[in-house]
Amino acid sequence: MFNRTFGCVRLVWNKTLADRHTAFYQRGERTSYKQTDAALTDWKKTEDLAFLSEVSSVPRQQTLRHQHTAYVNFFAGRARYPRFKSRTARQSAHYTRSGFRMKNGELHIAKTIGPLDVAWSWPDVDRAELNPTMVVVSRDTDGRWYVTFAVDTDQPTPLEATGHEIGVDLGIKDFAVTSDGDRIANPRHLQRKARNLARYQRLLARCQRGSANRRKAKAKVARAHRKVRNARQDFLHRTSTRLVRRADLIVIEDLAVKNMVRNRSLAKAISDCGWGEFRRQLEYKTERYGHTLVVIDRWYPSSKTCSACGHLLAKLDLSTRAWTCPGCRTRHDRDLNAAKNILAAGRAVARDNPGDACGADVRQQGSSLLRSAEKQETSGATQRIPRF
Repeated sequence: MFNRTFGCVRLVWNKTLADRHTAFYQRGERTSYKQTDAALTDWKKTEDLAFLSEVSSVPRQQTLRHQHTAYVNFFAGRARYPRFKSRTARQSAHYTRSGFRMKNGELHIAKTIGPLDVAWSWPDVDRAELNPTMVVVSRDTDGRWYVTFAVDTDQPTPLEATGHEIGVDLGIKDFAVTSDGDRIANPRHLQRKARNLARYQRLLARCQRGSANRRKAKAKVARAHRKVRNARQDFLHRTSTRLVRRADLIVIEDLAVKNMVRNRSLAKAISDCGWGEFRRQLEYKTERYGHTLVVIDRWYPSSKTCSACGHLLAKLDLSTRAWTCPGCRTRHDRDLNAAKNILAAGRAVARDNPGDACGADVRQQGSSLLRSAEKQETSGATQRIPRF
């Protein structure tokens, strides 16, 4: 039943997206949610698409709402243009309160017989007292099934002030170097699994397309990628949480990751670090627990500036890991010196903008050195609508 639901959800999404694209690109018309809902009703009355009525109507309606929200975000400049869904990618179906019920801690989904057998991952939470607002049933590319519960919770209690401030310099050799002198090693999750992943991919390449052995080989590749992805997420969550608990003010550098991965020699290593995800986690965690995150401009010369006297080098090669200041003769480690300068720049931003230095991100306006990270990055939503 869930596999059929995924197929119907995918069909509704792709067909609605194609109609929306045709209406906007050829006739210059925007399609409302009401129009897509009416079109779905007409589809179910046809002989070819009558099977849409055999699954729960809740995931189908949620698909229309999600696509409408995706278009609103695109036209507002907050997101990229919606894309078509593939049957080989991750599949999901969203059920609101009318599509499921919780009884004695057991989950009952519409159009299914009996309760759903769920492996509960939260031993401290009693399922019988759970009152979810939405349930998401999903199937990963490696064949694993997941049930996600969305619940309304109270705002977490802000953390106590520590009186400590940290500047963080992100890198590849060391994932992060803090202004305190701590070095967080780069675990290189993808590199450690590269041999197994390459072996599975070779096995996949030898299989005939459409065969059962190819599906099994593809699942092995997906499982290898899942292990890498989960290990990276665990490392980023542990690191970001540890930093948020240690410091009231965290300062990082705005990195143009999209531009940096164009370097063919370093693209895989940069992608394996997960700098963008690390910044996202710091943003929401500092906002949630009442701490401050400052993002300084990517063009700030943190590595070339002496943290002791402020002398600025004319040039500093990437291969130079340590250098001596010509002004004060202080010996600097490149990454540690950059972390100290990042912290100093972040303190200046927080001092000049005391009213703004309380959220997940603080941006300096009208300065040549400390420019907004938002202004530096090119939003993907400004791209023209693609042709299909």
